[in-house]
Amino acid sequence: MSLCNAIVKIRKHKTKSGIALLYNEETNNTYDVCLQLTKEVLTIQKLDVVCTSESESPVNHRTVVLRRQATGGLGLSIKGGAEHNVPVVISKIFKDQVADQTGKLFVGDAVLQVNGINVEPCTHEEVVHLLRTAGDEVTITVRYLREVPSFLKLPLGSPGPSTDRSRVSSPLFDSGLHLNGNGNNAAPSPPSPSANEPKYEKRWLDAVSLPLLMARVSRYKAGTDQLRSNCFEVFALDGASANILQFCTAAESTDWLQAISTNINELTQENIKIVNKYCSSDDQIVHMGWASESPEGSAAGRASAFKFLALRGPYFYIFRSPPISAADWGEAVTTYNLYEVLFKVHKLWMAEDCWLQARLYLGLEHSPEQQDNESLCFSILVGHGQSHTFRVELATDLAIWEKSFQRAVFLEVQRIRSKSYMCSSQGNVLCFTIDFGSGFTCSEGTSKTALWRYKFSQLKGSSDDGKTRVKLLFKNAESNQIEMKELEFTNLTAVLHCIHSFIAAKVASMDPLFMCSQSLHGNYMNT
Repeated sequence: MSLCNAIVKIRKHKTKSGIALLYNEETNNTYDVCLQLTKEVLTIQKLDVVCTSESESPVNHRTVVLRRQATGGLGLSIKGGAEHNVPVVISKIFKDQVADQTGKLFVGDAVLQVNGINVEPCTHEEVVHLLRTAGDEVTITVRYLREVPSFLKLPLGSPGPSTDRSRVSSPLFDSGLHLNGNGNNAAPSPPSPSANEPKYEKRWLDAVSLPLLMARVSRYKAGTDQLRSNCFEVFALDGASANILQFCTAAESTDWLQAISTNINELTQENIKIVNKYCSSDDQIVHMGWASESPEGSAAGRASAFKFLALRGPYFYIFRSPPISAADWGEAVTTYNLYEVLFKVHKLWMAEDCWLQARLYLGLEHSPEQQDNESLCFSILVGHGQSHTFRVELATDLAIWEKSFQRAVFLEVQRIRSKSYMCSSQGNVLCFTIDFGSGFTCSEGTSKTALWRYKFSQLKGSSDDGKTRVKLLFKNAESNQIEMKELEFTNLTAVLHCIHSFIAAKVASMDPLFMCSQSLHGNYMNT
């Protein structure tokens, strides 16, 4: 197998469905939802009651007549009450008893009326009393709650058998014994529903559809570094969200997060391919996507904010929102020359990497102890000591950004081939040139006469004062002696980053795996 074939990866979107919890921060309530993931959309479905004998559309209200059994009661239990600002809800329906046999009542139905009396403002005990004293024929009007109140998920708390009818009922536990009677004795079944009567059933119905193109996901509480446990939120391009998705286990949460992120990335890649077809070879998009920017320095008190990042042509772009039109590319918050940008992963999780070796070689990389919450962060170091720190959601996102930066910088160095900076040494104005083919050249500022030249391989180290001055240590090819060249630049950081970019690109150009991956990437983007 060739090296190229060995590193081919098959990209495939994921289709997935399953049950999750949706958490509403405003109501502090969670309820079951069904997730349907396709290539382009995440659909969130909620349970509702539909009339199957008509148009199968959701039913707002249902009025049901219950004929109380002498020994079976109404066959249901209720929870809730106005004293707790929650509706009275049917919490249990007993199999083969009256409520069950109607086929029209469901757990999760809110009781609106009893025999024409509005019970929405009533306490739990008041509703219990109405149902108990309503007579042999009870007419109740109900509406199914698509967002089932969290108190329904409490463990069933029906008291044990008791004949004390004066007992006070609890709105957070089932009040059912005095409504059901003694279920141990068989009772005659009521007449079967007429064939002409409407029939109802619970179904999952689409509630929210989130397009995944340019969407983003977040496991963190908005504007903070606080990680949610087994939760994440999905935001569409327009900022729409379906609240917070919760899962029972970390593995399930990660599985869904990866599946949704995979489809978002695939749609992004398809969009990049379409845009690149109409752009010149010098203006190609290498990668783009969302990341959360953490405040730096004096702005550390500010909340983190999502930014849309793009690597296109000679620049690294930072946007507040994705560029949709050609004009939007001119609306970036900031742009930087790629060859003067240093990409730095906060946690050194790639041991053998020519780009990392180049940073270590130039003294641009250090090895302080990293905290775990920084493991999915990277920084963009730019001129004059400025930087931006970004956080992504998955290790795969971090890997994609690192490889994309390598590719984008490599392509830009290949395009420009050389870069010159004005500098000074001992009061003389000089021109320092970094050339992909020949290495380093320093010449007089006016006459352009070359004063010295060294290949990239002859650079053995460097040191700087953190401001304007740098000492470059070169090995003389003939004498094998180390020669020091001291230069002063107005923007030393940009020069050092440029040196790093050229050396790393040079090393990468001699790496068959890297070059093969560039060829494969180019072929994929052109298909």
